[in-house]
Amino acid sequence: MKIGYSTKIMSDSILSRSVRRAVSALERDIRNTCLRSGGGFLNIVLKKEECIPKEEYISKEECVSKEEFISKEEYIQKECFVIKALEHNKLGIYASDDLGLIYGIYHISKTFLSVGEFWFWNEQVFKKKRGYRVPDDYTYESKPYKVRFRGWFINDEVLLSEWKPIVDGSVKEDYPWEMAFEALLRCGGNMTIPGTDFNAARFRDLAGEYGLYITHHHAEPLGAEMFSRVYPKLEASFDKYPDLFIGLWEKAIAKQKKYHVIWNLGFRGQGDRPFWADDPSYDTKAKRGQLISKLIRKQYEMVRSHDAGAVCCTNLYGEIMELYKDGYIDLPDDVIRIWADNGYGKMVSRRQNNHNPRVMALPSMGDMGAHGIYYHASFYDLQAAAMMTMLPNSPEFVEDELCEVLKRGGDDFWIINCSNVKPHTYYLDLIAAFWRDGISRDQNDKKYTISNHLSAYVDRYYDSALNKMVEKAYSLWPYYSVKYGPNEDDHAGEQYANHCARILADSFIRQYHVSEEDANLQDVKECDVKECDDRDRDVKDCDDNECDAKKCDTKDHHKINPSLELKWACDRRSLNEQVYYFKEKYEDAVEGYKEYLGFCMSVEDKLKAAGDKKAAIVFDDNLICQVQYLYYSYLGALHICSSIEAVLEGTGDERFIKAFYEAGLSSNAFKKGYDTMRSHEHGIWKGFYANDCESDIRQSYYVAQSLMSYLRALGDGPHFYKWQRKYQQDAGGDKVLLILRLKSHITDDKMWELIDDQASSLF
Repeated sequence: MKIGYSTKIMSDSILSRSVRRAVSALERDIRNTCLRSGGGFLNIVLKKEECIPKEEYISKEECVSKEEFISKEEYIQKECFVIKALEHNKLGIYASDDLGLIYGIYHISKTFLSVGEFWFWNEQVFKKKRGYRVPDDYTYESKPYKVRFRGWFINDEVLLSEWKPIVDGSVKEDYPWEMAFEALLRCGGNMTIPGTDFNAARFRDLAGEYGLYITHHHAEPLGAEMFSRVYPKLEASFDKYPDLFIGLWEKAIAKQKKYHVIWNLGFRGQGDRPFWADDPSYDTKAKRGQLISKLIRKQYEMVRSHDAGAVCCTNLYGEIMELYKDGYIDLPDDVIRIWADNGYGKMVSRRQNNHNPRVMALPSMGDMGAHGIYYHASFYDLQAAAMMTMLPNSPEFVEDELCEVLKRGGDDFWIINCSNVKPHTYYLDLIAAFWRDGISRDQNDKKYTISNHLSAYVDRYYDSALNKMVEKAYSLWPYYSVKYGPNEDDHAGEQYANHCARILADSFIRQYHVSEEDANLQDVKECDVKECDDRDRDVKDCDDNECDAKKCDTKDHHKINPSLELKWACDRRSLNEQVYYFKEKYEDAVEGYKEYLGFCMSVEDKLKAAGDKKAAIVFDDNLICQVQYLYYSYLGALHICSSIEAVLEGTGDERFIKAFYEAGLSSNAFKKGYDTMRSHEHGIWKGFYANDCESDIRQSYYVAQSLMSYLRALGDGPHFYKWQRKYQQDAGGDKVLLILRLKSHITDDKMWELIDDQASSLF
C-alpha cells in the first residue's frame, strides 16, 4: 500500500469544518510531497463513532465469528484515534470525536509523508516522491495525552499582526493564525488564547473552526471587554458600577456560546495590573482577596447558569498568587488553578520592576485540586527576557521544571506563551512532547529524552548528512546565554541588550550637563561619593571645604545618579557604576556570541560545500538569524557603554569625540543587526520581521543616533564647525581660523565617517 498523488480522503458522514480543514491540510501535504502519477494508491477513510466494533479495523483472519466481533467492541477515548490498514487498498482512521480524527490525519502526514509539526514555520523543504509506503498490516492506536487541556497563547504577536503574507498571489492576513493553529493541532494541542486584546476576539471564530477550545488572557476574565474601554468616562470601580461590570460579563458569555470555552475567571485592573492600582480604597490584602473571591464566585455562577458542565479556571498570576498563597482567595473546588512561571521558565513569581520575591508558583504536594500552568516559551518584560529569540535557559532546565509541575499534579491545563511562533519552534516542540507523554523522573532517562528529541527535531527539518553538526549548534544555545544573576534561570535574552542599553543612554542624556568651568577645562574638584553622607544612596554634591582635597577626584565631577529602572540588575550608587557593570556583561556576551556565530557560520559553509544548500538556508533562517540578532544587539549595547564611559571618565573636548565615535559604532551595530534580520525574509516571509517593535533593535539604532547627536552638540556645538575643520579635508584645519566655515554642515553619520577614517591614529 502506498500514499500517492491520487490518494483520496473519504468519509461516509458529513465532516465538521474543523475536520475538513485537517483534510485540506493533508491533501495539500500530499501535493507537496508526491509527484504527479497515475492511480493505484490507497485511499484514506475517516470514521467517527462513539463505540467502534473491532470488525471495522481488523482483518477477517483475526476473527472467526460474528459473536467475536461483538465481544471485541471497543470504546476509543476522546481525542484518541486508531489507524488500521484495511482491505481494498484503504487506510482507516477511527475516532470518537473531531479532535481524534484531526490528530489521526496529522499522524499520517507526519509518519508517512514526513511533514513536521512546524513544517511551515521552520521552512521545511520537501523532496517529492512517487509514493510513500504504508505496511499492509499497519496498526496504530494513540494514547491519551498526559495533560488534559494544552495549548498556546498567541501573545505579544506583533510580528504576526503586521505581517501581510502573499498566498496564491494575494495578501492573506489570517494566514499566520491558520498556520499557528495547524501547528498547534499537529503538536497535539486542543486549546488557545488566539491573540492579545483585539486579536483575541478577532480570531475566536477561526480558532473555533480549527476545533480548538478557547480560553482567555489573565487580564481579560471571561474574555469580556475592558470596562475603561467601553466606559472611558467612568471610574473602573466595581463598587460604584456593579451592574455595568456584570453586564459586560453577561455579554461576553453570550457571545462565546457557540465555542468550546474554558472560562477564565478573575478580577484585575484595567490592563495587566492589579485592580487596586485603579481603586486605592482596597488597601489591605483582606479587602482585595475578599472582592476577588466574591467576583470569581459570581462569574462562576453566571457561567454555570448557561452551561452546568462548563470548565472554569483562574490565573494565580502576579499579585493574585501572593493573595492565594496567603489564604486571602477562596475558589470553587472544581476551578482549575493556573500557576505561572516567571517568564524565564522557572516556576516562581515573576519579577515586576525591581520587586522580585521569587515565591514558589506550584501547588503544595498532595493538593488534590485541579491545577495547571501558564508557561513562557517567549516573554516580554523590558528587562532581560527573550521574545525575538529562543528561551535562554536550557531544555534540561525546562524539563526539570515541567517534571516538577506534573509531580505536583499540574496536568489539567498547560497554556504556553508562543508569541510569534517562528523563533520558538524548538522549545514549543519540546514542551509538546512533554504534554503528550509526560516526563520521566529518572535523570538518565531525562538526558536521553532531550538528546533524542533534539536529534529527531533536526532530522525532521534539515535532512542532511551533517545533521550531527546542526544538533551541536542547537545544543550550544544555552551555553552562550548571558548570566545576569545568581539564580539558575537568570539567563538573558535580547531584551537585556536592547532595553538596558537604551535605559543607560536615556539616563545619561537626561542627567548629564557640562558646566561652564568644565567646558573651559578648569580644575573642578569634588569629593568622592564614599566620603559624603550617602545614606539615601544618591550622588550628592558637597562643598570643597567639607572634604579633604586629597580625597577628591576630578572624575567624580561627572558622576550621575543611577537609573532606578536598572536597580533589579545592579543596585549601584551612580550611573557610572551601572555602566561599568553592564559593560562587563556585554563584553562577555559579545565575545561569546561572536564565537557561537562563527561556529554556526562554519556549519552553514559545510552544509553548502556538501551540496545541502536548502538545509543551509533553513539553518540560516532558523538558528543563525537568532544568533545574529543577539550578537549585534550586544555589540551595540557594548558601544553604548563605551560611549557613556568616555564622557564620564574622560577630560577635555576630546572625550566627546571619543564618545561620539563609540556611539556611532553602536549605531552601526544595531543597524547591521536590523538589516541582517530583515535579510532573512524571502518568499512568503517578506515583511515578517518588519514590526519588531518590542525588543526593537531598530529603536536601539535610533537611540544610538540620538546619543551621537547629543554628544556632537556637547563637543562641537553650538556652531558645529570645530570637528569638521579638524577632520574634513579642505575644511580649513583646526590650527588657524580666519574664516569660520569653508564647507557646508554635514550630518552626524558623515562626521562619524570622517573620524572613522582616522580612528586608528586617534584612539
